Amino acid sequence: MESLRDLLLFVTIAEEGSLTLAARRLGRSLQAVSRSLQLLELEAGVTLVQRTTRRLQLTPAGERFYARVKAILADLNMAKAELVEEARTIAGRLRISGPTLFGPRYLTPLISAFLARHPKVTIALDLADEFADPLDSGADVTIRIGETPVSGLTSRRLGMVRRVAFAAPAYLAARGRPARPADLAQHDCVLRLSQRDRWTFRQGGGTEEIVTVRGRFESNSVAALNQAVVAGLGIGVASFWQIRDLVEQGRVEVILAEYEPPPMPLQAMWPPTQRLPLRTRLLIDFLASRLARERL
Repeated sequence: MESLRDLLLFVTIAEEGSLTLAARRLGRSLQAVSRSLQLLELEAGVTLVQRTTRRLQLTPAGERFYARVKAILADLNMAKAELVEEARTIAGRLRISGPTLFGPRYLTPLISAFLARHPKVTIALDLADEFADPLDSGADVTIRIGETPVSGLTSRRLGMVRRVAFAAPAYLAARGRPARPADLAQHDCVLRLSQRDRWTFRQGGGTEEIVTVRGRFESNSVAALNQAVVAGLGIGVASFWQIRDLVEQGRVEVILAEYEPPPMPLQAMWPPTQRLPLRTRLLIDFLASRLARERL
């Protein structure tokens, strides 16, 4: 069966969306990476990655395989970290920065479990929607959904976050349901101040379509934007975990499902350092292991 090296290669390809970037990240040649992927698919008997001219995209089978393998690799890293933990007792203070909605729902329970394992560690959790450079904020670990906006930071990908377009049933009844992304030009959208008027959707075959949107409501608060959609002020785009409860309650509906926006990486970031403190490294390993099991 596949070696750990092959599984790590597949996860890297899935996360980078490019054979070239995966090869660069792993320090291997492009030819070696491409050949390993072909052998993995041949052994599995199924296509895992759909090749396009611009970007690689996982097939449904690839998505399922990625989720399982990602969790397995995270568990292995956690097992190694626990061996280190048995040999050394960690202590000290950690400061974590994260998004306002993600923090209470996911980070706080995980921090509680981590502190139960390490009674001599203390943690301060700082939450904000806008990204703060850890070199300025003083955070030991910054959790962010999205690409790294500051070069020079060290990062570790913890997972991929599904994003969807959504609207309230009352809004759709009054204004109609868009059939394709271009139809959004005829609709009101709720807009995040830092992103404004350009949304990206995925077309068939993995190509991306960028559409210009407009609306009457803008905010720098993710919670305010989601509630504005519930109130019928327009169509929104959000991480699915943010609105899962609203969907299940029937207060909003997912739209344009066949054109779902590209997923965003969930990352842990920290300032470059010659040697990461053990307590920081163990925390990052712990978050990676636990978040790999979440439906993000």
